[in-house]
Amino acid sequence: MRDEIRALQMALNELGFDAGPEDGILGDRTRGAVGDYLASRRVISTIALPRFTGAAKQLEDIDLPKIGAQVGVGEDELHAVMDVEAKGSGFDSLGRVAMLFEPHVFYRELGPGAARDKAVGQGLAYQKWGTRSYPSDSYPRLLAAIQIDEETALRSASWGLGQMMGFNAQMVGFTTARAMVEAFADDEEAQLQAMVDYIVAAGLDDELRRHDWAGFARGYNGPSYATHGYHTKLRNAFLKWDAIPDTPYPEAA
Repeated sequence: MRDEIRALQMALNELGFDAGPEDGILGDRTRGAVGDYLASRRVISTIALPRFTGAAKQLEDIDLPKIGAQVGVGEDELHAVMDVEAKGSGFDSLGRVAMLFEPHVFYRELGPGAARDKAVGQGLAYQKWGTRSYPSDSYPRLLAAIQIDEETALRSASWGLGQMMGFNAQMVGFTTARAMVEAFADDEEAQLQAMVDYIVAAGLDDELRRHDWAGFARGYNGPSYATHGYHTKLRNAFLKWDAIPDTPYPEAA
């Protein structure tokens, strides 16, 4: 597909439709150029929506020590973070990636302009968290927001087991939020890997190795972490898992 997308980008650029760098990545500029080209030919775009369902493979016991070994921790530390900071499952009851759309983030990510005005008018964006209650299913809101700006809508939701915000996609190694979401649709292992990659990128892996739960919570939850007792919850969760035998993993020895 990458070679085909690169050929598409070359053709669009030659025709005067700005597809951006000819890198084989179907990003916002390429999709926009395709839309402009099709509109010029009066053809309806057939670029598919992001894929929210996939293999939906759950974590295996070996995934935690295997991923933990990358940063010098065991499964107990990751279990603790997952217990306190993550959702119980990376998928919802319909097999979709677990997701929460955040209208106040959509407001911020869109920035001033007609798109944000439209989103506000439709109740999809507002300035302050808590302005409206969250629905039991965020996907209808997300799909409506995608009609305004796909990538910004995906950036404005938290995804998967680790509740990874879409705007952190590049921070954890994905080119776009869409690429991250579609990887998450296939496997909770990818979701856990992204959570650990975020911990490393945020400089919190040292705190995790030292069991500095206050330092970790400060970086992960913000300066008000103590108000909600996140550091205590993390410590207690670690002690619980530390008392349970681990899954054998050679590299952890």
